[in-house]
Amino acid sequence: MRILVTGGAGYIGSTAAAMLIERGFEVTVLDDCSTGHIDAVPSGAKFIQGSILDTEVLSTALSGCEAVIHFAAKSLVGESVEKPDLYFDVNVNGTRNLLNQMAILGITKLVFSSTAATYGEPEVIPITEVASTKPTSPYGSTKLAVDQMISKESANGLAAISLRYFNVAGAHKSGTSWLAERHNPETHLIPNLLRATQANPLKLFGTDWPTQDGTPIRDYIHVVDLIDAHILALGALVVGKHQVINLGSGGGYSVSQVIAAAKKVLGREIPTVVTSRRAGDPAVLIADISKAASVLGWKPERDIELMVSDAWEAINASASK
Repeated sequence: MRILVTGGAGYIGSTAAAMLIERGFEVTVLDDCSTGHIDAVPSGAKFIQGSILDTEVLSTALSGCEAVIHFAAKSLVGESVEKPDLYFDVNVNGTRNLLNQMAILGITKLVFSSTAATYGEPEVIPITEVASTKPTSPYGSTKLAVDQMISKESANGLAAISLRYFNVAGAHKSGTSWLAERHNPETHLIPNLLRATQANPLKLFGTDWPTQDGTPIRDYIHVVDLIDAHILALGALVVGKHQVINLGSGGGYSVSQVIAAAKKVLGREIPTVVTSRRAGDPAVLIADISKAASVLGWKPERDIELMVSDAWEAINASASK
């Protein structure tokens, strides 16, 4: 089976392309490389550089494919506030183009990489798939719009699963190379704490939260566990049905727990500085992942320490090149 991986030159998409090839799938990667990296595309994949906004490029990329795993999107919350039109164009209109071309070519299998940002500020923790969807950013709104679009298409025979998750971490070793986070700017906790120095300490946004250790609790998932779920989703698709499934750690980790894992991996202290809380930050954000267990037969296998150690291995490997 040949799978089209949109956004397959990015951190998550390139890991998906590599793992699919490792498991015997044929892969086509489509990416405009606006944030992705050509050198992250696995050598065994067919690579097409182009945008999901280009229908001709999409048609070419979909040729010979039986299913799509859709990662291509703009994904920075802050940037989405500054550029909402860009996010709507790429995320919503781009997906509309993808669905149209899939329909023309008779491709009915889709796994969509959605986001837990569709839920907004939850009323109940952990968050289930039936929770209210009230996104608080244009990014979350565009992902929700895509989920709703996919639900409508399922009435026409599309078999689809949307996977919603929070924070992805870790790295995947593909051959002799590591596939890891390479964002600019980098906004994620683990890469930033691994690079923290006395001159540039990690900022802790409050240590007086109503949690066990006073720091916020967030849901993390190792990128390999994440892609395992996407591959399992390919086998759980049902014709004419759109399923929404949460992914996560099953319990979450506090900022202090993540820092403790990094101290253990690095064998030294992590320089930190405490600043004030950020407006709108909730104390706890974790997802209920029981549906993933029942529908996909999936559960996370890799803990926060492995997420940190794999990310650290990838950083060291990159620095030694």
